[in-house]
Amino acid sequence: MTKRKFGLAMSVVLAAGTMLAACGSADKDKNNAGDKSATGNDVGKSEFSIAMVTDVGGIDDKSFNQSSWKGVKEFGEEQGWEKGTGGYDYLQSTGPADYTTNLNNLVRRDFNLIYGVGFLMEDAISDIAAQQKDTGFAIIDGVVDAPNVTSILFKEQEGGFLAGVAAGLMTKSDKVGFIGGMDNPVIERFEAGFVEGVKTINPQIKVDSKYVGAFDKAELGKAEAGRMYSSGVDIIFHAAGGTGNGVFSEAKERKQADKDAYVWVIGVDSDQYEEGKVGDANVTLTSMLKRVDVAVKDISALAMAGKLPGGETKVYGLADEGIALADSRGAIPQDVLDQIDDFAQKIATGEIEVPEFVGKKK
Repeated sequence: MTKRKFGLAMSVVLAAGTMLAACGSADKDKNNAGDKSATGNDVGKSEFSIAMVTDVGGIDDKSFNQSSWKGVKEFGEEQGWEKGTGGYDYLQSTGPADYTTNLNNLVRRDFNLIYGVGFLMEDAISDIAAQQKDTGFAIIDGVVDAPNVTSILFKEQEGGFLAGVAAGLMTKSDKVGFIGGMDNPVIERFEAGFVEGVKTINPQIKVDSKYVGAFDKAELGKAEAGRMYSSGVDIIFHAAGGTGNGVFSEAKERKQADKDAYVWVIGVDSDQYEEGKVGDANVTLTSMLKRVDVAVKDISALAMAGKLPGGETKVYGLADEGIALADSRGAIPQDVLDQIDDFAQKIATGEIEVPEFVGKKK
């Protein structure tokens, strides 16, 4: 296989530490705030610890909660820490009512940097950060304006575009689908990129988009995938967290019933190849990787060095190796991979600007 710098090749590259200089704040006051929220005194491995609060999906959601935990866990292990108080840890949320309780619990356990996973935690982190000014916080996929909070966003539209290019080049029916969880700006960026990528390949391809209103309802994903496949859609890109598990279930059932069925799923956030296994076959075409683990390790390193970029929003895209496509394991032929990589390089260099919202340039 041709070795590529962008796109699929980035799925095996760990970029922790490559953005530290770019992420550091030149503002003295912000550096001081980062120093205080990192430890409150001299930085040392034994004096610094990190933790995270999951969204409803949990650390085994095979999506962005899992990727977040991967970053926390790997960073802790690289420092020689153990899981638990004084090292690295997480608390799982079963619903929004758990956010404040879990965040406060970690504050009481004296973790120096606490991650909240998901935009639904914006209010909880905003409230607690205002009360606990000596603790550093970071929110993933949300924005909180506070001197001890770093907001972490991603250019989901760039990865969505590559997924759309893959779908546009691989569809046989000229009908593809997008299934989103809750309708919010983050998921809209996935959809916008996907639609733009498909239309760039062939404006005549129909994109069937649907938001099901939940990230933890596999039955809703399965039902919607069934409707789409039955209507002639042959490739579905999901950005629905645990709801997307139902998309895989539907595709696998159809593959089991007919080994020649041309049904595919494009996974999201983490490499979902394992989710697509059905006997000797696999229904995962590829996965759009949102490298939350890369961002977590970058911000953790900054905070441990006393340079938490509090009050700032950090945005990760293809150029930062924060977005990629997973290895397709042979599902996508080399000539298609080469075309995808060409688009990835053009996006990374700024030659192509992908819209954040369907029908709009941002």
